[in-house]
Amino acid sequence: MALKPSSPKPGGGGNQNRPGNTSNRPSNTPNRPGNTQSRPGGQQNSPGGGGNRPQGGRRPFPPRQQQAEHRINEFIRAQELRLVGDNLGEIAEATGQKVETGVFRTSQLLSWADEMGLDLIEISPNAEPPVAKIADYNKFLYQKKKREKELKANSVKQQLKEIRFGPETGDHDFEFKLRHAKNFLSEGNKVKAYVQFRGRAIVFKDRGELLLLRFLKELEDFGAPEQLPRMDGRRMMVIIAPKKSPKK
Repeated sequence: MALKPSSPKPGGGGNQNRPGNTSNRPSNTPNRPGNTQSRPGGQQNSPGGGGNRPQGGRRPFPPRQQQAEHRINEFIRAQELRLVGDNLGEIAEATGQKVETGVFRTSQLLSWADEMGLDLIEISPNAEPPVAKIADYNKFLYQKKKREKELKANSVKQQLKEIRFGPETGDHDFEFKLRHAKNFLSEGNKVKAYVQFRGRAIVFKDRGELLLLRFLKELEDFGAPEQLPRMDGRRMMVIIAPKKSPKK
């Protein structure tokens, strides 16, 4: 009786899956731990992504200038700068050269700044060529902020103050509001005076106009109207601007 050939077992027959057979086993797996074949120099990538930076050495590129208001020193890109400042005499004395306001090579100015222990500061980057000065950068920023603070303190913030009347406002109430208006104008603020008409009081527009004209007459030494009284809905209003005080 002839023997029938044995059928392959499910999942593949033959010797391909037997233990010890390496015919289908991947060789030289690049991601196997310890294999450095595909890594440059045979170095493993350390956690944190050190890359190819030499350990213990300087960075291949200088760090970027972080949140500075001006370009200073080696961060200045222009090849030439216009030097200004009130310390040109000190620079000339320290460098032993005649230094005046003018255009210089950036490398020359960097050398002078380094010699004096100061910084080269680009103060007007959009000029042609850019304008720079040699000074201590921290001191320069302090003085700049101090000047800005003084200007802000001296500047007058103009506000619009409102004063409301009724068509039947009495003399006492009128004088009280007139004093407030004089104070507002003296402080440099504008005054918006208006007469509010409610209900049937709208028929007394002429009283409101006379009241505002009297108000303007009393304030003529403190301010001037931007325009004559006019109706705005159910209000008759006028805006008074303060008069500029004469310069001493």
